[in-house]
Amino acid sequence: MPTVIEPKLIAGNANKPLATAIARRMSLYRGMSVGLVDARVERFNDQEIFVEVYENVRGEDMFILQSTSRPANDNLMELLIMADALRRSSAARITAVIPYFGYARQDRRTKARTPITAKLVANMIAEAGIERVLTMDLHATQIQGFFDIPVDNLYASPVFALDIMKHFAGELEDVMIVSPDVGGVARARELAKRINAPLSIVDKRREKPGEVAEMTVIGDVTGKKCIIVDDICDTAGTLCKAAEILMNHGATEVHAYITHGVLSGPAVERVKNSVMKSLVITDSIAATDAVAAAPNIRVVPTAPMFAQAILNIWNGTSVSSLFETDTLGPIYEGIL
Repeated sequence: MPTVIEPKLIAGNANKPLATAIARRMSLYRGMSVGLVDARVERFNDQEIFVEVYENVRGEDMFILQSTSRPANDNLMELLIMADALRRSSAARITAVIPYFGYARQDRRTKARTPITAKLVANMIAEAGIERVLTMDLHATQIQGFFDIPVDNLYASPVFALDIMKHFAGELEDVMIVSPDVGGVARARELAKRINAPLSIVDKRREKPGEVAEMTVIGDVTGKKCIIVDDICDTAGTLCKAAEILMNHGATEVHAYITHGVLSGPAVERVKNSVMKSLVITDSIAATDAVAAAPNIRVVPTAPMFAQAILNIWNGTSVSSLFETDTLGPIYEGIL
């Protein structure tokens, strides 16, 4: 009889809690124990990364769980070295599950003599022996075209829609979705359609990265509960200023739903002291102690969605079915 190849998970050090949660959800879905492959990913004294896999992975369908978040270079190298170790151990297929794809903001040449680092990273991932990538809310969807291997890009908006419908039940007619810039209109419009809410835009003029010179609100937000939607929150300067502008234009409340909470530097303090009532992020990046302690920051889980996506890839079934709120509803029942 032919042997049924089971999906096997291996995790780096970037986001162990999420990796454990994904394994737990897969165990629940399959009715059998799914654990993380026993391995060590550690550093020598000079910070060289060393990987050793203790289990036999010959002929196995391997999934590497590793965000390339801060420290981005270390976590990226861990991913590449784990892939090389698995390839040299004769794994049948290697899929990289990268909830947060680092370097995605460097997806084009904005000035002369600058790199397109997202393309370089894509080349490195493919060269390491990875045959498929599963990620979520790429900063720019065209990054999928940088890869010569299949890329499945999940979206947080169906999960956010479920969360909004629960937390704003009975108040949805007062909700307005806001894009923090013109470039994010497509993402905001997608969420607005899911909850049947109007859309507004905060147009910003940026003098240089990390600084915003001027902001203008496009649309009437008077009396509205505004929800700012974006893919990345780094230093939170733009986000907090946008919240102030919206309140000055008559909004009654401002909330934010951001997929990837990078939250570097003074970001957490800025959010805590801002006029925003809440900031909702996913666990694509492991939450720091400061994030966990912030009273107005809340984390929604992505493990149910990633676990189902991994099983769909393993089974050869549709991943795009997870783009729909109706599909994710039963998966997230009792969680949000």
